[in-house]
Amino acid sequence: MPIPSVDLDRPHVPAQRWPRGAAPAVLLAAAATVAGGILLGRWLDDDALPWRAAALALGGGSLLLWLAARRFTAPTFGAANAVTLARAVLVLLLLACLGVAATAALGWVLVALSVVAAALDGFDGALARGRGEASEFGARFDMETDALLILTLAALVWQHGKAGVWILLAGLLRYLFVAASYALPWLGAALPPSRRRQAVCVVQIVSLIGALAPLVAAPSSAALALAGLLLLVWSFGVDVAWLARHARS
Repeated sequence: MPIPSVDLDRPHVPAQRWPRGAAPAVLLAAAATVAGGILLGRWLDDDALPWRAAALALGGGSLLLWLAARRFTAPTFGAANAVTLARAVLVLLLLACLGVAATAALGWVLVALSVVAAALDGFDGALARGRGEASEFGARFDMETDALLILTLAALVWQHGKAGVWILLAGLLRYLFVAASYALPWLGAALPPSRRRQAVCVVQIVSLIGALAPLVAAPSSAALALAGLLLLVWSFGVDVAWLARHARS
């Protein structure tokens, strides 16, 4: 999974208003999340699911609009960010499914949502480059969506008994890295682009989706999840070692 430079405290000039199209896109995404939560709640016979989806839509939408107003520099929200936003809707629906009683039907729903969210990953980046919409905000939005997807999938794998609580480390590693960068500022240095990080992120997501699939039972699911986790830990280790070497030079 990619390890970004940590720039949360970097000075910036707040935007004067939301970029054009941001508010309608976020409102539409929130409505889609609520509608999806209602449909899933009825299908899975869980009355609380729509309320969880609504709460996540409200919190996530508000946070995104706040960040867009502060950090977005382009005049329009853009098609690429709209694709990332669609991925975020799917991730929020997956998150809303936490706590639903594990059944085969739920398992296939989770796999379907996850596959679509994963398939769209990379399309937003290619679209941004093709349309000249690439931005720091868009890259960060895409990365945070990936991070939340991995954390959510790891939690679902654990909840469904497909792996032990250790699998949560797959989703927490990136957040632990960011937290560690406050104590060790050299961890916040920029890393060069890497195909390895991109490939490992994809493998991690695919391994979690595979472990979650109803056809994959324990202990095979745990072995699959562990393989993805070990690869992720190795990738983080490679980047931390690179940062440590350059911090001393």
